[in-house]
Amino acid sequence: MRYFRCTFMIAGLLVACGPALSQDIGPTSTETEAQTLGDESVKDIQALLTDLKRERDPEAASEIAAEITTHWNTSGSPTIDLLMQWAAEAIKERRNPAALDFLDQAITLRPDFAGAWNQRATLHYTMNDYGKAMSDIEHVLAIEPRHFGALAGMAAILAERGREEMSLKAWERYLEIYPADREAQDLVTKLSEKLAGSRT
Repeated sequence: MRYFRCTFMIAGLLVACGPALSQDIGPTSTETEAQTLGDESVKDIQALLTDLKRERDPEAASEIAAEITTHWNTSGSPTIDLLMQWAAEAIKERRNPAALDFLDQAITLRPDFAGAWNQRATLHYTMNDYGKAMSDIEHVLAIEPRHFGALAGMAAILAERGREEMSLKAWERYLEIYPADREAQDLVTKLSEKLAGSRT
């Protein structure tokens, strides 16, 4: 669950009042702000994902993966990015209801922002609400099928539910995107051996 959990980007910002924040935000302005990412950001992510797939050195691949995650967790809207930071701060302080509220606001304003869905999935997972976590993961993957963090989360939940064959498939999808991850390689090997043994 390493990459699934690492979506929490803890920021050193003060947490503001949710209702007051809602009064200051408008969907129209947020949509305009989000356009600042533009085509260049998409091209950057495409190039980074290509580099990640080609890279065979685990340390170099880890740096690329971190950069990709940063892109995915940045909406291009100062408002939504601030909501994400406030959510992370609330999570750090174990104020889960407040964190969920911030993430709900971010998703309402930008339903196509995978980072907010993924962070909410992570929070649901830590709260042992696997059903909601899986639902949010499915939204992440509908937006960005190559989101390796979401795939890792899916694989972990499936494994914990005893659905090891499906977990293996999720890890295999993960490795197609991020082949240099040694921990994922080891998990795939162990799961494959376990499943092969159970069939004999």
